[in-house]
Amino acid sequence: MKLDILAIGAHPDDVELGCGATIAKEIANGKTVGIIDLTRGELGTRGTVETRKEEAENSAKILGVSVRENLGFADGFFINDKKHQLEVIKMIRKYQPEVVLCNAIDDRHIDHGKGSKLVSDACFLSGLTKIETEIEGEPQEQWRPKHVYHYIQWKTIEPDFVVDVSDVIDIKMKSVLAYKTQFYDPSNTAPNTPISSKNFTDSVKYRARDLGRLIGVEFAEGFTVERYVAVNSIFDLK
Repeated sequence: MKLDILAIGAHPDDVELGCGATIAKEIANGKTVGIIDLTRGELGTRGTVETRKEEAENSAKILGVSVRENLGFADGFFINDKKHQLEVIKMIRKYQPEVVLCNAIDDRHIDHGKGSKLVSDACFLSGLTKIETEIEGEPQEQWRPKHVYHYIQWKTIEPDFVVDVSDVIDIKMKSVLAYKTQFYDPSNTAPNTPISSKNFTDSVKYRARDLGRLIGVEFAEGFTVERYVAVNSIFDLK
């Protein structure tokens, strides 16, 4: 299955929080999108591997993605080495995306920055013909995505470009709140975490509203880039 966009996150819910609305918008525009979670989020204070898996599946249905896979890397302890790079390369070659969306380049959670660099490196290496990989005994062809963009997570990072997501912000919020064990729920007696507060849940939407304000729309999501964004004409810019 060839995808237009492959969104990758260190943990289940990273993609939804960082770029869920952009994904929903592109799917509405007819693009095919898949999600790869690097870990199962097993070190999370709230919930379990089983609940996170169920929540991720429910969230994927809300977004309408074509496929979601989990690589089962060690939460908190995966590293950017050959072993992990090859597993990500296999996914890139399997789905041959034009665009890869991945973790913030720097963030509060150490897995986010690690995941960002791991995926970025794998996108480059995936285009090298002398790196051989296979899935289920079948050799894979090299593939390098045309674009790698990094979404924004906990830290306030200045975006290089923003996407108007005014029409799909509600889909994003539903996909986020599908993770019932992780986010604000006054009836949940589990220990509080930095992302379980009402302030955090509200911040997901008010960050999008603030980015929207800056470009003259209701809601937007921001991304950073690894190389200049090119346009054919200055009139392509809104």
